[in-house]
Amino acid sequence: MSISLYWIIFIGFAILSWLVSSNLQRKFEKYSQIAMPNGMTGKDVAEKMLHDNGIYDVQVTSTPGHLTDHYNPANKTVNLSESVYYNNSIAAAAVAAHECGHAVQHAHAYAPLKMRSALVPVVSFASNIMTWVLLGGMLLIHSFPQLLLFGIILFATTTLFSFITLPVEINASRRALAWLSNAGITNAYTHDKAEDALRSAAYTYVVAALGSLASLLYYIMIFMGGRDRN
Repeated sequence: MSISLYWIIFIGFAILSWLVSSNLQRKFEKYSQIAMPNGMTGKDVAEKMLHDNGIYDVQVTSTPGHLTDHYNPANKTVNLSESVYYNNSIAAAAVAAHECGHAVQHAHAYAPLKMRSALVPVVSFASNIMTWVLLGGMLLIHSFPQLLLFGIILFATTTLFSFITLPVEINASRRALAWLSNAGITNAYTHDKAEDALRSAAYTYVVAALGSLASLLYYIMIFMGGRDRN
């Protein structure tokens, strides 16, 4: 893969990522304006989904920021952004149910979630030094190629993490949508909109994983080319 081709791919993924992110923002804003017929807030939806699944040791909390919603398996908390926690919209219900989908995964020892959680410390370490190791490795490719190889291994862990994240996120959305329908939280009018919102969120993870893979292949090609010259 030539440098020019890499930059074409890099710019292409950057544009695609921006488009997907912008689409997610539009969908969230759109569905945040449509209230749930039952008037349940994100907090209400989250607590009901947890209890319906027999989960009583997970706390639902409010966290600052926009689209900062996440489940923390370490302290068993579903953390909802303020626009989700206090809002009774379709978007809030969908996001809250999705995050609770992760709590259900945790309770059922869902294998991909366990794998992702195990990788968190490794990915955190790799992310802190990866950029500098890769940069140094490319500068010293002819004299010290092992440094770039180490950087590639670090980058590979983050790429693996991105791909393991895909089934975790998709499965959480499937659990959320099934529960929203079975519990009567959504109806024929609101369910398709909740599904559309979660599908838009899933696209961001797909683009991130593919972009990471493209970058990994680029670094591997640099390493192989540098080794062939030695």
